[in-house]
Amino acid sequence: MVPVKWRELALLAAACLFFLLAGQAFLPLIGIEDDESLFAWPLFSPLGAIYHYAFFQWHPPIMLMSYLGCLKTWLYEPLFGRFGTGVWTLREPMLLAGAGSLCAFYFLLRRVAGARAAALGTVLLAADACYLLTTCFDWGPVALQHLLIVTAMLLVLRFAQDGGLLCLAAGCFLFGLALWDKALAMWMISGIGLAALAVYPRPVLRALRPRVVLVAAAALALGALPLILYNVHSNFDTFRGNARRDVSELPKKAAMLASTLRGHALFGYLADEDWQTPSPHPLSGALDSAAASVAAAAREPHQNWMGFAFVLALLLTPFAGAAAIRANAFALIAMLVAWLEMATTKNAGGSVHHSILLWPLPEWIVAVALAGVSRRFCRIGLAALAAVAALLVASELLVMDQYYVQMARNGGSASWTDAIFALDAYAAAPHPPQNKPWQEIYCVDWGVLDPLRMLSAGALPLSVGDLPGRDELVRMVSAPGHVFVTHTPELRNFPANDQKLEQSAAALGYSRKLLGSVTDSFGRRTFEIYTFVVK
Repeated sequence: MVPVKWRELALLAAACLFFLLAGQAFLPLIGIEDDESLFAWPLFSPLGAIYHYAFFQWHPPIMLMSYLGCLKTWLYEPLFGRFGTGVWTLREPMLLAGAGSLCAFYFLLRRVAGARAAALGTVLLAADACYLLTTCFDWGPVALQHLLIVTAMLLVLRFAQDGGLLCLAAGCFLFGLALWDKALAMWMISGIGLAALAVYPRPVLRALRPRVVLVAAAALALGALPLILYNVHSNFDTFRGNARRDVSELPKKAAMLASTLRGHALFGYLADEDWQTPSPHPLSGALDSAAASVAAAAREPHQNWMGFAFVLALLLTPFAGAAAIRANAFALIAMLVAWLEMATTKNAGGSVHHSILLWPLPEWIVAVALAGVSRRFCRIGLAALAAVAALLVASELLVMDQYYVQMARNGGSASWTDAIFALDAYAAAPHPPQNKPWQEIYCVDWGVLDPLRMLSAGALPLSVGDLPGRDELVRMVSAPGHVFVTHTPELRNFPANDQKLEQSAAALGYSRKLLGSVTDSFGRRTFEIYTFVVK
C-alpha cells in the first residue's frame, strides 16, 4: 500500500469534523422518539430484555427483541452512569460512531480504488443528509451497524491483500457483533459474501484453507455468541419470527430506496412541514438566519443530485478501468442482494432506517466510477472530477440545510416532539391533592413510555397502559395517584387503546377525567394526562 499523505489525512479530518459539527447543530432540535430510546429499557427495568443469560450471579441482558441485541445497551450503561441521561448523552456517541464509519470507509475505499476515489466517496458520505440524520437520531438503529460492517470489510480486505489471520479474525468478530447488534446485518453480510464470490472467485476460493475457515468461523461465532445462545434457547426464534416473505410492496420499497439516495426520505417524518405548523419559531440567530437565507435562495430544495450521479456512475463504470469495473460490480451485487433480502422480507425495507443500511455502497459506486474515468484525462480529468464533486456536495448540503431549517422552524413531528421533555418534568413534579408525585403512570399510546423511562433514568413509576384483566383494571382506575398518559386525539398512534380503556372503565362505573395537557415549544397540545373517577 502507498503510504497515506498528510493531505489525505487533512481531507479526512475535515470531512469528519464537518460531520461532527453538522451533527451538533441537529442534536437538540427535536425530541426523543420511542425506538431511539428503546435500547435503554434493560438499564432501568429487569423486564426490559426478552432474554438474559445466567452466568453465575451475573444475569446480563442479551436480546431486546428476537432480532435486536443489547450491544448498544452494554455500551451506554457506563455512559449513562457517568454522564446521566439526556439528549447529548444519547446522541453524541452515535455521532462519533458515524465519524468512525467515515474513517473506516475512507481507508476501505483507498485500498479498493485509490486515494482519489476514497476522498470523493468520503466527502459525499459526510454531506449525505439521510446518513447524518439516521446516525444522529439513531432510531433504526443503524449507527453501530455501519461502523461494525465497514470496519469489518476493511479488516477482511487487509487480510486478503496483506495476509495476517489477526485481521481476518478481527473482521469476522466485528461481523459477528453486527449480527448480535441487529440480526438484519445478515442482509449486508450475505450480500458482501456473495458479491466477493461472484466477482473475485479465484482469490476467495484460494483463501478458503481449513485454517482460514476455522479462524473466520470461530471469530464470527464469538462475536455473535449472544445471538447464538438466544436462538439455541428459543428454538431459533430469530429466524422463525423474521423470515416471512412478502413481495407485494417491492415497487414501494424501491421508491423508498431511491428517495433515500436523493436525500428526500426524511422530510415530513423527522420534522413537520410548513403547512403543519401554524406558529413556527422565528429564526433569529446567526446560524438560523443564514440557513434560512440559503434555503430561500435555493428555493428550499428537497432532493439532491445523488440519484443522477448514481445512474451516471453505472453508465461510466465500463470506461473506468478493469479494477474499477470489478470493484463496482462487487458493490452493486452486494447492494442488490442485500436490498432484495430486505425488500422481500415482510414488514421490512419500506422505511429509510432499512434502506440506509445499504450505505455507504452508493457513494462507493459513484466515487469509484468517477475517479476511474477522471484518471483517463490526467489534469483535465482531475479538474473535472473536482467540479462534479463540488456540484454533488453542494446539492447534498442544500438538502441538509433545508432539513435544518424545517427542524428549527417547525419542530419535530409527533413522534419526535420536544414536548417529551416538558412531559418528563411535569410527571416528576408533585401534584394535588396530596402534593406528591404520581404513584403510577400508565402510558397508553405508543411513543411515550421509552423516552420517559430513559429521560428519568427509571425514576418515574411507568407502566404499559395495556388493557388487563378485570381485577387489575379495577386497581388501575380506582387507586389514588394513578394517571394515564397519551397523545392528544389527533396525534395518537393507536387511538383504539384509549377507546377500549375508557369503555372498559365505563363498564365498571368509572369515567375519564382530564387532569391536564402538555404542549411542545410551539404551543401545540401534544400529550394528555387523565385519571378515572366514579360516575
